[in-house]
Amino acid sequence: MSEAQKQPETAPLAARLEAGLRRMLGALGAALLFALFLVVMAAVLRRYLFGGGFVWSDELAIWLHLALIAFGAPLAVTGTLAMRLEVLVGLLPGGPRQFASALADAITFHGALVLAAGGASVAALVGGHSTVLGLPEWLRFAIFACGGGLTVLTLFLRAGLERGWASAALSLALGLGLYGLAQLSFDLFPMQSLVAALVASAGLLLGAPLPFALLSGVSLTGPFGALLPEPAVVQTMVGGVGKFLLLAIPFFLLAGELLTEGGLAERLIRFAATLVGHWRAGLAQTALVASVLFSGASGSSVANAAFGAKVMAPTLVARGYPPANAAAIVAGVSMLDNIIPPSIAFLILASATNLSVGSLLVGGFVAGGVLALALAIGIHLSVRGVVDAAPKASAAERGRALIGAIPAIGLGIVVVAGIRFGLVTVTEASALAVTYALIACLALRSLNGRGVLAALKKSAAEAAAIGLLIGASAPFAFLLAVDRVSEQMAGLVTLLGAGPYAVVLLANLVLLVAGLFLDIGAAILLLAPLLLPVAVAAGLDPIQFGVVLVVNLMIHGLTPPLGILVYVVSGIMRVPAGAVFRAVLPLLGVLLVALAALSLGMAAWPALAPRLLALF
Repeated sequence: MSEAQKQPETAPLAARLEAGLRRMLGALGAALLFALFLVVMAAVLRRYLFGGGFVWSDELAIWLHLALIAFGAPLAVTGTLAMRLEVLVGLLPGGPRQFASALADAITFHGALVLAAGGASVAALVGGHSTVLGLPEWLRFAIFACGGGLTVLTLFLRAGLERGWASAALSLALGLGLYGLAQLSFDLFPMQSLVAALVASAGLLLGAPLPFALLSGVSLTGPFGALLPEPAVVQTMVGGVGKFLLLAIPFFLLAGELLTEGGLAERLIRFAATLVGHWRAGLAQTALVASVLFSGASGSSVANAAFGAKVMAPTLVARGYPPANAAAIVAGVSMLDNIIPPSIAFLILASATNLSVGSLLVGGFVAGGVLALALAIGIHLSVRGVVDAAPKASAAERGRALIGAIPAIGLGIVVVAGIRFGLVTVTEASALAVTYALIACLALRSLNGRGVLAALKKSAAEAAAIGLLIGASAPFAFLLAVDRVSEQMAGLVTLLGAGPYAVVLLANLVLLVAGLFLDIGAAILLLAPLLLPVAVAAGLDPIQFGVVLVVNLMIHGLTPPLGILVYVVSGIMRVPAGAVFRAVLPLLGVLLVALAALSLGMAAWPALAPRLLALF
């Protein structure tokens, strides 16, 4: 039988296998996230009802989180947060585009093989048992070996179905070749972080998922001295994500998904409409205010962008907004979710720099207010030819809308107040947020078991993708530290002097350039530890600098070539990303002005603070 005759029989079987594998991994991720929630909530209830927690809860929670990331790695290859830079490859004609895709998959295969082989090597070498649970230590690394192997299988099936089995086999062979090359050692070049950066950048430009491009880059430093052999890469990776603070990320994602599935987010929109719907460009301003309110419950800009693209964008288009402009508005206002607390970006920053989460949240409120005002002005000035102002809502209508929105608004208040006043830890607050959202939706009968399962699956896949990125950034950050890149960064940022204004200016320029090519989370993990000491040495407040850093990088959710918020919205609305990038320019302009205002205020604060305090 010829290959052409075999293909119709093979493709359906492979498609069923690939779909079944994804369903299995999705169900496993949902189960792990649910188990993680039960463990943390049990510890919270034990602590506050009986005055003491469970000795084993923290360790078990961290192990469950590691399993969630490891088994979610295959889904991170093609999911919403795959972090693929595909816009450049998309400009190529058919043949070169296929070849670039094959190379991107080869780099992804290599990164997955590093996980599989490195995890297996560590599992074979490590002995002993965990401190509290008594579980064998090798198990932590074995699950990453399994995750890497499942990623290879998932990617091969997807590549075969999309490009053909010959192309998929070629990508796998090239990936194996890169893996073999990484095993060599010639000690050719002393600065291994530069080699890793060049390889990772090449993978990113070809369209490989960023976490796997980073793993491939670190692995391919082998011929140049191999400071981090494969077992050390996986060990560093597991250490990077094995922090209790990071457990808050999947919980905040889950709380936001529950609100969305339960319809409470739509109540926020109705309340926002009663506040600003009568303004010029009232529906666009409603989207902005709704995003501000939803920020207090979600903490994820990507989740808000996806929700806005499904709910707000069609209404904007129906009211006369061009599709690209509607997409730009939704993407622009979604960036507030990672600024206004609770913010996943601030959690990542705190894990990378040990800054106080509570203080960062307070700074996020201030920055969020400035950015929201800037976006309101930008929308007012940029919307032309659309008359969508609604009749002004009465006080009674506003009151009814407020009562309907209170369950969703209350979530943010409970979480932020609990963290700020030290009543609960960040992780405990995030678990309480899930409980609050679940009880509120079930009490209002707006959520059923199917909705809960959908929320668990989606948030588990997104949490795994974020955790994988954090883990993959850890060995890369180690190479940066070994090569003393922080000293070179300090020299660059103080090029115009070590004063606060000069440092703020150059630090912002570095971040604006880096954010064009780095994912937001990766940029925080890699650059924050390098820039923060320089800022502190210049007399800048570390919390204020951290807030400005996150604001700067979040703006890049709207800029090419990465612009993840634009890609999420354009993908759901099926509007060309290039058109959305053009339409979002007015909002980018006002956001950059707001960034400048926040930066100048931070630089002037050391001199102004004593005078202001003297007035009181």
